Amino acid sequence: MSSALVLLSGGQDSTTCLAWALERFAHVETIGFDYGQRHRVELDFRTKIRTRIAALKPEWAARLGEDHTINLASLGAISACALTTDTTIEMGENGLINTFVPGRNIIFLTFAAALAYRRGLRRIVGGMCETDYSGYPDCRDDAIKALQVALNLGMDRRFVLETPLMWLDKAQTWVLAERLGGGALVELIRTETLTCYQGDTGTMHDWGRGCGQCPACALRAKGYEGFRRSPAS
Repeated sequence: MSSALVLLSGGQDSTTCLAWALERFAHVETIGFDYGQRHRVELDFRTKIRTRIAALKPEWAARLGEDHTINLASLGAISACALTTDTTIEMGENGLINTFVPGRNIIFLTFAAALAYRRGLRRIVGGMCETDYSGYPDCRDDAIKALQVALNLGMDRRFVLETPLMWLDKAQTWVLAERLGGGALVELIRTETLTCYQGDTGTMHDWGRGCGQCPACALRAKGYEGFRRSPAS
């Protein structure tokens, strides 16, 4: 169980998960998904993130393996939500924000498991969280555990779906990054990752790049403020 595959989107959470995996496993590969997201520019950040995170620690550089990008354009085509179309981001009548892409994490983890099967990787690491999030049902711990059972039965493998951020709020996620890679990792995440649903790379805040208005930016900004006030920082 010394190898892992990390879902790396180019955002804060997935970059923190990559550092978490590099600290624990002897061999770590990454996977990203292009599903026609309106903030697709985040995928362009992945190469620089991998290069810079490998430079933080020699052991991390030695452990970082191949990167894989999967085209899931069909997911974006059938989703028709505010994350895949030019639609105003707002709360839906069902109480769920309309950036929810139905089945996204289920599909991501299934494709990741298929790749992990071929690559001989047993742990699959994702940044899903139900502590400080937008209410997406496929981010919940119960959903991830149920999917792990289904994948293991369906592929006859002993995959472990790791979610190191599941019970952390965004401030604690910043703290975790600092514990893993010090101020250098915090600065990497602050300046070189993109979480913004609008894909705004030109506006820089103290917490990083983004429009500052979308739910993802709001969560990131609130978390960074809490992190800066915490004794650990």
